[in-house]
This record gives sequence, structure tokens and C-alpha cells, in this order.
Amino acid sequence: MDSFLEKKFRLKEHNSDAKTEVLAGLTTFMTMAYILAVNPNILSATGMDKGALFTATALASALSCIIMAFYANLPFALAPGMGLNAYFAYTVVLGQGFSWQMALAAVFVEGIIFILLSLTNVREAIFNAIPMNLKTAVSVGIGLFIAMIGLVGAHILVPNSATLISLIDWTDQVAFPFQTYGISAVLGFVGLLITAILISKNVKGGILLGIFITYILGILAEVTGIYVVNPEAGFFSLIPNFSNGISIPDISPIFMKLDFSQIGSITFWGVLLSFLFVDIFDTLGTLVGVATKADMLDGDGKLPAIKQALLSDAVGTTAGACLGTSTVTTYVESASGVAAGGRTGLTTLTVGILFVLSLFFSPIFLAIPSFATAPALIIVGFYMVSSVTKINFEDFTEGIPAYITIFAMPFFYSIAEGISMGIISYVVLKVATGKTKDVTPLMYVLALIFVLRYIFG
Repeated sequence: MDSFLEKKFRLKEHNSDAKTEVLAGLTTFMTMAYILAVNPNILSATGMDKGALFTATALASALSCIIMAFYANLPFALAPGMGLNAYFAYTVVLGQGFSWQMALAAVFVEGIIFILLSLTNVREAIFNAIPMNLKTAVSVGIGLFIAMIGLVGAHILVPNSATLISLIDWTDQVAFPFQTYGISAVLGFVGLLITAILISKNVKGGILLGIFITYILGILAEVTGIYVVNPEAGFFSLIPNFSNGISIPDISPIFMKLDFSQIGSITFWGVLLSFLFVDIFDTLGTLVGVATKADMLDGDGKLPAIKQALLSDAVGTTAGACLGTSTVTTYVESASGVAAGGRTGLTTLTVGILFVLSLFFSPIFLAIPSFATAPALIIVGFYMVSSVTKINFEDFTEGIPAYITIFAMPFFYSIAEGISMGIISYVVLKVATGKTKDVTPLMYVLALIFVLRYIFG
């Protein structure tokens, strides 16, 4: 076995060993396994089967990690991306009225385009054509957007006729009974504090532990009668259902359910482009960031196996759409495994195997409520928002489009609107102030596409 691992992953060449790589893989898995609870919760809002989504999430993550391990030999794990799943559910399906089957088709076509772009240098060229301030703004905006989803999911943030949205009113027992809405909000906020303490103390797997601690508190609340099950209002039992024994949820309700009937519409391609660009920023940014931390860049600051890494990501997205989940992307949580010594694909293979094993614990993951996953969303949002300091607000032609990008995502409840308005405003401001040299040809094309989207969308 040792000789096989050495031959396949070149452990000695990377100054590593099997034990270190496996432990690094376990560390990475602990920091990103929250996706097994969060992704089904988010995507099921579209009407997709939650059990099938759990299976699709685990399989898409496992398959993508295995491809990355053997093809790229890099310690970068993959899974359905945060932000991209929210865009899929809340913007494309619930916001724009498309079916989840059509959204899966858009993800599939995006994956095919990614495969083609990854075989060339085009994907990197697209990434380089977008100004850095807008790239950063997209990350910040998505951070606020998914934090809002977490706050709404935990019922901390609720509709208000006077102010549109507000903090839940615990005194209003008619609109927000404490035994359902109220206790969910309390546990969500308590879970946020617990998770914040864990990550502040650098506890490995702090986000995942935060989810499970909040979930256990919820079970205790149900057992003691503080939390009352009310399926009609969306409050289900938190106690795992093992009545069918240990079994893997059926994936057939969402497997290969792609609808290409809208592929000729501008709106379809607008959706696809939004998936495309968010994934480009996320994947390349993550790869460069984690590779820098691992000191894996060459003398020119490039990642030697970046094409293989990008292709692994692209194939993962295409396969994920077929399985029934949103865009698969490289996870920044891979940095935790790198910090633990992971340097090769054996780290990623370990993550993939753990995702497969997680399939047998579906009753637990499927019973985890939104208020328990809300802290994870809010904390991941914090990580993404923290990059706002990198934006140049001194130059108004850079700062204002970035600002528009950031506020449009949470306020309009749409990642796509943030990207569209940010790019359009960037081009308009640069042209109006005579700074056309800052605008790449691709930015003009993108601005035109997004303007047409608003006209014909």
C-alpha cells in the first residue's frame, strides 16, 4: 500500500507521508462537512427532495475530490459551493421563477463551458479581465447575501409590514409563537456565539461542531417541550429517524432531471453567465490563496498543476448537475488541511472517502434544522466579507461599482443583480470619466450582455 501511495502521490517529493496526508484530509473534511447539512437545507427550498439532495451533495463532493486527487494531485477539496447554491435556489428558482430542472441545466452547460475553457488559458484570461476590486466586491456581496439567508432561516430576521424586515419580535406570540419561531431564533443566535467562540479559539472543525452543538440544544428543547413540532408551519422533529435503519436516501427524484427547454433564451444565458463568473472568481481565488499558503507556487507565482485543478473543478460541476446539485467548486476550507501538512492528492482522496462514508449517516444530517445551519452561513459570510478592506474606495470609479455590487446582492436578494449592476456601473463610470484604459474589451461585452438581460429578460 505504501509503495502504491508513494508512486501515485509522490509523497517524498512533497516532503510528506501517508499519516500526515490522511490527518490533513480529516481536518479538511471536518471544516467543510457542514455542506452536507447546509446544501440540502438551501436547495430544498426550491421543492427538490431533501434526502436526494443529501445523497447528491455527498456523491458530487466525493467524486470531485477523487478526480482532484488522482488527476491534479493537489490537496484541494471540492463540494457544492456556498453562495452558488443560494443563487441557484433564491435567485434563479424562487426569484426569477425558473424550475430547478432548468437551473440544473444551466449548471450543466456552465460545466461543459468550464471544461472547454479549462483545456485552454481562456478561463484564466477571463479571470484576469475582471478588475480586482469587482472580484473582491463579488465575494463580499455573496458573504452578506448568505448571512441574510442564515438570519432568515433561523427566523432571527423576519418580515415586517412597517420596515419590510426586522429582528423577530419575541413579544408577538400570535405571529411568532415562542415554541416555534422564538426558540429557533434564540438557538440560532446562541449557535452563532458558540461557533464564533470555537473559531476564535482555532478549534478544528469549529463550524461543523457549532452546527452539531446547536442541533443538540434543539433536540433538548424538543424533548423538554420548549420546541414544539409543527410541520404545517415548517417546524419538523429534530430527532433523527432511523426507522428504515442505516440506508442511503434515494437520489432518483433529482438525478438527471435537467430541463434544456429554455436554452435559447437570453435569461437562461444570463443565469449561466452569473454561475460562470462567480465560480471563476471563487475557484481561481481559492486555488491561488491556498496554494500560496502551502508555498506551492513556482518562481513566477503560478500554480504548476492549475489546468488539472481547473478541469477537476469543471468536471465536478458537470457531474454534480447530473446528480442533482448546484455548482461544485474548490473550497477555501482546504487551507485547514494544508495548514495541517497536506501537500498531495492523498489529502483530497481522504476527504472524498469521508464524504462517501457520510452517506450512511443521512438521518442525522437530514434532521438538522435551518436554525442549526444558520451560524455556519453567517460565519462563512464573515470570512467572505472580511476581504472588503482590499477594495480601493479612494478611486470613486472603482469604489462605487464595488459598493453597488455589494449592496445589490443582499438588498435585492440576488447575486446575479449584484454582478450585473456592478459590471454595468463600472463600465459607465470609467467611460464617463475618460478612464477607458481601465476597461478591458471583455468588460464592454459583459456590460452589453447584462444590459440586454434587463431589456429582454
